[in-house]
Amino acid sequence: MSAESTPEPGIPGETGTSDGPRHRKERGRRKGLLIMAWTAAGIVVLGGTGAGYLYFKLNGNIKSVDIDQALGTDRPTKVDNGSENILVLGSDTRSGANKKLGGGTDDGSARSDTAMIVHVYEGHKKASVVSIPRDTLIDRPRCTDTQGVTHDAGNGVMFNSAYSTGGAACAVKTVESITGIRMDHYLEVDFSGFEKLIDELGGVEVTTTKAIDDPDSHLKLEAGTHTLDGEQALGLVRTRHGVGDGSDLGRIQLQQAFIKALVEQVRHVGLFTNPKKLYDLADTATKAVTTDSDLGTVNSLMSWANGLKGIKSSNMHMVTMPVGYDPADPNRVVVLESKAEQVWTALKNDRPIPASATEGNATGEAAGVVTAS
Repeated sequence: MSAESTPEPGIPGETGTSDGPRHRKERGRRKGLLIMAWTAAGIVVLGGTGAGYLYFKLNGNIKSVDIDQALGTDRPTKVDNGSENILVLGSDTRSGANKKLGGGTDDGSARSDTAMIVHVYEGHKKASVVSIPRDTLIDRPRCTDTQGVTHDAGNGVMFNSAYSTGGAACAVKTVESITGIRMDHYLEVDFSGFEKLIDELGGVEVTTTKAIDDPDSHLKLEAGTHTLDGEQALGLVRTRHGVGDGSDLGRIQLQQAFIKALVEQVRHVGLFTNPKKLYDLADTATKAVTTDSDLGTVNSLMSWANGLKGIKSSNMHMVTMPVGYDPADPNRVVVLESKAEQVWTALKNDRPIPASATEGNATGEAAGVVTAS
């Protein structure tokens, strides 16, 4: 498929003009590294260096899991049309530094607080991001984790039980079962790593149109413009009771707004003019992420992420998987199958998500509360 024969996918309801490249090439033997790390809760595009000792240190930081080996061949067919699908998770390991951030006991258990399917269109200039509410009731398929342990299927269970049951492999298996779409890559960022990343960036500037006060996430912001540090940013992407209807859907809307602000912050932070800042950021980022094995080296991440650096926040269409409140339990949501199928069909065919797929769905009523400054 060529760019001449097929129009570049558009973003419904959004326009944007190119402001030209803003990055600079480093001199000498240093290599640029752009890492798509969160976005959740996410996408974080970061820079780094790697030569000699620095390369091996960064390489040793990266944790990877062999998703392909665990899941075998019983998966959706990979579509060869120039697009890519990445499952991005924000996780809480419930141990170590995450115990304080995620609450609960230091029992080593894990859960996924944020899940997003990032679809990068052919040409790698635009993307659609589909958030999956963690409280969605789904049928979880039988799956084998990366340790070779097989886990039984579960009917009518919460979506985030896939990760807590069988980790990355079962999360990918569940997403592929729901969507019928092959996930080309997997990227995970934990709570403590996310907080450190934001601090290394020097914070992220956002504007809140309403005051937010949520003692559960320890976030208190007046209406206005703020430069959020790591702790505040984590509080924002985790808050659900301080704004909107108190649901997970409202939190997703805040996460999506924060991700757009974060993408713009990284595009203009001038990392390549400060080698030490660049290395510190790359060191923090590579410690924070877990990837699929295909992205498990600095060279692989550099090659892959370099192809994503042209995506601006104005070219990111962010939606939530079509859901409605469960009549039996308002704290849970169920998939609106016909509308969801519109989303998955669009992504399979590398086309824009139609507006009809997202109209009239449950939203959480937090849209517009947070915007990029």
